[in-house]
Amino acid sequence: MRNFVSRSISCSLAISLALVAFAAVTPAQKKSRLQDATRHSREAAEVFTEIMNVRDKAIPKELLDKSEAIAVFPGVLKAAFIFGGKGGQGLISRRTRKGWSAPAFFNLSGGSFGAQIGASKTDYVLLIMNEAGVNGLLNDKFEVGGEVGVAAGPVGREAAASTNPRLDAGILSYSRSKGAFIGAALKGAVISPDNDLNEAVYDMKAKEVLTESSMTLNQMPAGVRIFPRTLARYSPHVRQ
Repeated sequence: MRNFVSRSISCSLAISLALVAFAAVTPAQKKSRLQDATRHSREAAEVFTEIMNVRDKAIPKELLDKSEAIAVFPGVLKAAFIFGGKGGQGLISRRTRKGWSAPAFFNLSGGSFGAQIGASKTDYVLLIMNEAGVNGLLNDKFEVGGEVGVAAGPVGREAAASTNPRLDAGILSYSRSKGAFIGAALKGAVISPDNDLNEAVYDMKAKEVLTESSMTLNQMPAGVRIFPRTLARYSPHVRQ
C-alpha cells in the first residue's frame, strides 16, 4: 500500500512538473514563431518593393490591379547534385472589401531529377488572377501548373497592352535571381500552408485567414502589417 501511494505521488509530481514545463515553453515558442512571421513579412515586403521599383520593368500596374491575391516567396533555395530540389517560405494576401487581407503563411517545395549541379536563390512573385487560382491555393497541397493554368507574367510598362490573353491563366509568375527580374513560369512546385505558423500568429489556419478573417490592418499583429501595407501602396483598390 505504501509503495502504491509513493508511486502515485511520484506520478502526480511528474505530471505536474511536465505541465509546468509545457506552460513555460509555450510562450517562448509563440514568441519565436511571431518573430519568424515578422521576418517573413519584412523580407516579402522588401522583395516586392524592390521588384516594383525596377525602372521600366516592374510588374504592370494594370495586372496588379486585376489580381485577386498576391504571393511572394523570397529567397527560395534551389540546390542540386543529380537529385534536385527547391524550398522556401512566403506569404499570400487576398484583396478584400476592406483592403488587403492579413497574410497567410505558406511553404514552397519541389523536386527534379537529371544531370544537374549547383545552387541558387530566387525570389518569386505570383499574381493570382481569378477565383480558380485562389481556390487552388486553399487546398492542403497545390501544384503550380496543375489544374490551374500558370503563365510567365509580362514585365514593363508596354507589356500591359498585350496582356489580355494572359488573363486566362489563373496565375502569373515572376522571378528574380542574381539581380535579373523576369516573367518566368514556375511549374511543378508545390505550395502548401504553413499552418503551424498560421496558428501561432492568428490561431487560425491559412484557409480561415484568407476566407473567414475580417481583420483590418490595425487588428493584425504588428509584425505582419508591413506586407499588406506594401501591397496597398502599389495597388490600393479594394474588392468590389
